[in-house]
Amino acid sequence: MAQYLFSVWHLGAYPTLSEQEMAAMYAAVGAFNDMLRDAGALVFACGLEDAVSSVVIDGTGAQVTSRPGRIADGPEVLGGFWVIEAPSLAAAHELAAKASAACGVPLEIRPLQDV
Repeated sequence: MAQYLFSVWHLGAYPTLSEQEMAAMYAAVGAFNDMLRDAGALVFACGLEDAVSSVVIDGTGAQVTSRPGRIADGPEVLGGFWVIEAPSLAAAHELAAKASAACGVPLEIRPLQDV
């Protein structure tokens, strides 16, 4: 079975949710994760800490730099991801739609390369 990466992107400012909204979102994501586990489709999943905890390391030039707390120049912030197995790209798209509905934000889906 092919594997796919579902990237959870927060567009614009990091979403500000009430405690009740956050609890509902966590419950929906938990139910989605349970469905993936039950189907044998979940390889790995996790959320990421707030983007202010990130550090960008650039080792491509003459000088290696570390910029604590720097976020990518674009408005998107990676909030978490799933790695899933699906029998087809169409099946992966169906699962991604459910994942997006559960976490309340758009997802990027990409097939993983064989290594």
